[in-house]
Amino acid sequence: MDHHMRDPGHDAGSSLQWLLPALVLLAVAGAYLLLVRRARRRNPAQGWSRWRTGWFLAGTVLLAVALLPPVAPFAHEDFRGHMAQHMLIGMYAPLAFVLAAPVTLLLRTLPAARGRQLTAVLRSPPARLIAHPAVALVLSTGSLAVLYFTPLYNTTMGTPAAHWLLHAHFLLSGCLFAYVIAGPDPAPSRPTVRARLVYLGVAIAAHAVISQLMYGGFWVDVHAPVPQVQAGAEIMYYGGDIAELLLAVALVATWRPESRLAATSRPAATRDVTAPA
Repeated sequence: MDHHMRDPGHDAGSSLQWLLPALVLLAVAGAYLLLVRRARRRNPAQGWSRWRTGWFLAGTVLLAVALLPPVAPFAHEDFRGHMAQHMLIGMYAPLAFVLAAPVTLLLRTLPAARGRQLTAVLRSPPARLIAHPAVALVLSTGSLAVLYFTPLYNTTMGTPAAHWLLHAHFLLSGCLFAYVIAGPDPAPSRPTVRARLVYLGVAIAAHAVISQLMYGGFWVDVHAPVPQVQAGAEIMYYGGDIAELLLAVALVATWRPESRLAATSRPAATRDVTAPA
């Protein structure tokens, strides 16, 4: 048998492997667009920002680039591809999704009773804990040290289910950190701009330290050729800086100092219903 001949069964299986993520991304984008349509029908005068819709679609495209060929197979074989994939899933796509304000869109489209339930969840003690910047920082940036300085990375590369769980962690923790720092959606206890800039500065410093230790080969536990690990460290260093600079710009752009003053001037009952929207 000619070993250079392509196996049709293998090709079909490889195609099916990427079909599910593609369908999920299409479904998520479609659901957001349906909610946008409903929001515009409910309140034509207020409508919904095309910029926010564009941000959500941009986040979906970034995830598609990261999770589908040719990037995804390359990322599984080459540490440089893995790091580029991590940047897209854990930093760039989350920022785009957060700027799309999905929670605000939900609050505008849900029935009043469901909207109050969602608001109650956002204000619950567990939500306040998870949405604290320190917790978001540990989950998003602190977990990188655990991933690359322990055998965890090599374990996830050998187990498809663990690899997808790693992707989910990158995405969710990245969304959480971007939401806490610069999200336009309502937050249970978002700190001051100065405090958020401090947490962002800590994240920048942590990324720099982890990437430099990785480049120098200190404590790193990644089974890959040294040139790949060093190139991956450079991608983390420079790609992380750009992503965090964009996050800082988003923080400044979404900061509205007059909104708190306006909210406190309204009655409490009115504030509870209208502030999230």
